[in-house]
Amino acid sequence: MAITGITTSLWFDQVAGEAVAFYVDLFPDSRILQTTTYGPNDRYPEGTPVTVSFELFGQPFLAINAGSEFSPTPAISFQVFCDTQQEIDRLWDALTDGGREDMCGWCADRYGVSWQIIPRELPSLVSHPDADARQRVTAAMRGMRRLDLAALQAAAG
Repeated sequence: MAITGITTSLWFDQVAGEAVAFYVDLFPDSRILQTTTYGPNDRYPEGTPVTVSFELFGQPFLAINAGSEFSPTPAISFQVFCDTQQEIDRLWDALTDGGREDMCGWCADRYGVSWQIIPRELPSLVSHPDADARQRVTAAMRGMRRLDLAALQAAAG
């Protein structure tokens, strides 16, 4: 048997379909692939999604409505690399609407899923060859919730 890939599975309590529709609408190159539903006399009302297979940025995911036993934690987050401040702002505003802002570009959406909305340039800025520039960028980033690309670039000098 050959391993052919990996899929991230997200656990929800009755909102998997809603969450997936939100994500697919928010991110480019995203789509719902398949939905399975609960039947009559099941855990949730008939027609409620059990699983939703979907893709974000062409990457496979599976959402499952499996109950309230588990909930998302910031220990697992999804990094989204943005080319412009406009894209950072668009995603940040959408994800924090009903969710929460955290530090250094991290946020959680209304479903509890954690995201890192970061400029594509950030890895090179925080690994700048000049140690002082690295420290300035890191200090600037630590003072932010939503990342400000221009401020990070200015901190790098």
